[in-house]
Amino acid sequence: MRKRKPKLRVIQPDPRYGDPMVTQFVNHMMWQGKKTVALRIFYDAMDIIKERTKQDEHAMWKKALNNAMPQVEVRSRRIGGATFQIPTEIRAKRKVSIGMKWLIKFSRQRSGKGMADKLAAEVMAAAKGEGGAVKRKEDTHKMAESNRAFAHFRV
Repeated sequence: MRKRKPKLRVIQPDPRYGDPMVTQFVNHMMWQGKKTVALRIFYDAMDIIKERTKQDEHAMWKKALNNAMPQVEVRSRRIGGATFQIPTEIRAKRKVSIGMKWLIKFSRQRSGKGMADKLAAEVMAAAKGEGGAVKRKEDTHKMAESNRAFAHFRV
């Protein structure tokens, strides 16, 4: 066990929206420390969303992120020689982090030209309650629901 909790790092807000969540998203999306490239991809995706939907792109991104965040997850636990999948609640910060990672992962897997197009398509789909990230969330919730009988093994 740790003796004390580590200090939380303060994430600076991004230049366009002034939102630290956007910076966190860009940090997850970044490869090889290329933050400027990741920021440009994100802002291009937001411009594409604004152009196609004629709605507030930042609000749509927030809605997509909310739709992709899981509430529960299953964790493996070995009890008496058998391994059980135990459903557990997720901390708020972990929910956000997982939601962001899923949005980025499934936008990378999409077909299309350029990461900005793929990200825009995934965000628009997730805002509607469709897309790979939302499907992953639903699958996770189904798995937790089917293993609810083992919830009493929770640590």
